[in-house]
Amino acid sequence: MKREGRVYTVIFTFIISFVFVFVLAVANELTKDTVERNQELFQIKAILSAMGISYQSDEEAFQKYNSIVSTVNINGSQLYTTEVNGENIYATIFTGSGLWGTITGVLAVNEDVSRIVGIDFISQNETPGLGGRIEEDWFKRQFSGLKIIDGEIKVVTGQDGGDYEYENGQVDAITGATRTSESIERIVNETISNLRDILGVNS
Repeated sequence: MKREGRVYTVIFTFIISFVFVFVLAVANELTKDTVERNQELFQIKAILSAMGISYQSDEEAFQKYNSIVSTVNINGSQLYTTEVNGENIYATIFTGSGLWGTITGVLAVNEDVSRIVGIDFISQNETPGLGGRIEEDWFKRQFSGLKIIDGEIKVVTGQDGGDYEYENGQVDAITGATRTSESIERIVNETISNLRDILGVNS
């Protein structure tokens, strides 16, 4: 009797598990296109934002990206380019290690890589309320038009509120998130160096 009970339990558990897996598989298949479109849209928005191109809706983001942003292959590397106010802008997707995981984003620069046009983030796993604040507008806005001095920028600790003196090559770190701030400095400077090499800008 007990053996039959165990057999029944195993069969019942198997059937329930199969049903749940089947439902999840069907749901995943039905939403796959939507998920892929949302991922594409998130990346497109990040590229536009880094380039300083505004949009009011998802549809406008797609429209502007497809009409004014081009994908180019330079020296074996894929870059995104557009023209803003008569100046060529180049952007690249970067990845680097943060405190808790990979930080992925977009950095845009002018043609001679003397200034950062903008930065935006696609994904990050930093601490919410601390390192996760890299996605806040005040932090990203510090990079828009920031002068690159001697091939790099600096993230300065001990200040707060944002450094908008764009000629000094510095941005304020996030209070309480020193390691994440240091990671951003390293990732951005590595990306600047890569862009200088790709675009053939002399040091």
